Parts: sequence; C-alpha cells; structure tokens
Amino acid sequence: MMMKGEKCNMHCVAWGLVLIGGLNWGLVGLFNWNLVEVLFGAWPMVVKIVYILVGLSAVSMLVKKSCKMCK
Repeated sequence: MMMKGEKCNMHCVAWGLVLIGGLNWGLVGLFNWNLVEVLFGAWPMVVKIVYILVGLSAVSMLVKKSCKMCK
C-alpha cells in the first residue's frame, strides 16, 4: 500500500521521461547536440518511440498532476 503523497511507478516513469525530454531540448538549444540521436541514432524507430513516449508523458503530466493510485 502506498503512503499518502507517494507516486506510483507510472507517474514516476512519466516524470522521468519529461525530465529527459527537457534536458535533451536544452542540449539541442545550447549546443545543437541531440542526446537521443547520439544514443539511438542507429535505430530510427527507437528514436521515434522515445520521442512519442516523452510527448505522451508530457501530456499525461499536464492533464493529471497525479493518478488515483498516487492518492
């Protein structure tokens, strides 16, 4: 059982992906260096999946600050 204020795993993964996305965009803006492309550039489908997951995580964080499991 989760304690009050504790986040569920899905919420934590979404938060982590949003953080990774933000850091990646910061690197692109500052240094024109895309970490996702560097790590997964050999697999274009993986790059696309990472971007989709980051985008979905951002939408999830905007829509719901927490889920029912987190309460």
